[in-house]
Amino acid sequence: MRQQTGVEPLNGPGARNGPLTGAEVRIDMNHETYADSFLRDILISVRTIAVVGASPRRERPSHRVMAYLQRRGYRAIPVNPNAAGTRINAETCYARLADIPEPVDMVDVFRRSQAAGRIVDEAIAFGARVVWMQLGVRDEAAAGRAEAHGLKVVMNRCPAIEIPRLGLSVPLTLAAFPAGPRSAAGGGSRRGPRGDQQL
Repeated sequence: MRQQTGVEPLNGPGARNGPLTGAEVRIDMNHETYADSFLRDILISVRTIAVVGASPRRERPSHRVMAYLQRRGYRAIPVNPNAAGTRINAETCYARLADIPEPVDMVDVFRRSQAAGRIVDEAIAFGARVVWMQLGVRDEAAAGRAEAHGLKVVMNRCPAIEIPRLGLSVPLTLAAFPAGPRSAAGGGSRRGPRGDQQL
């Protein structure tokens, strides 16, 4: 599904020092359409999700999506420097990913596209396995950097839309949804909560 060309080694002989930039990464990945199996594999394998841009305000999309993920059985951890030390949806909020004292499987980006690159780099450094950018949030260069480091990337999608569209049950369990062959079918609707414009 993904081909890498012209990517400098990440380790071993010939590896460069310092992070790869978007110009140094060449990864052919279609981020316009995702196979349902690709999205399903992500959503049934992750358990802990950092919601970057989670708002304490109930009317904000990030607040509602975080609560939805919790209802679906995920551990959702809010990240927002303006609310650090408070609690959002009964979870302690942290100023940045590096402050979270436990592993995170997926980073859900609820910020403007202009801020996504920095968050993706933090997700790479933190050791996340997946970066998921919300509706309206895209950064092709940052996606390339993440994929070069082995992360899966989804852009311009909302998990609160994809979970019911894919028919994933509550609570999610790996046994209930074994990974099957990847299909060529694309993703579904893109209507729904967009990345919050303000924290």
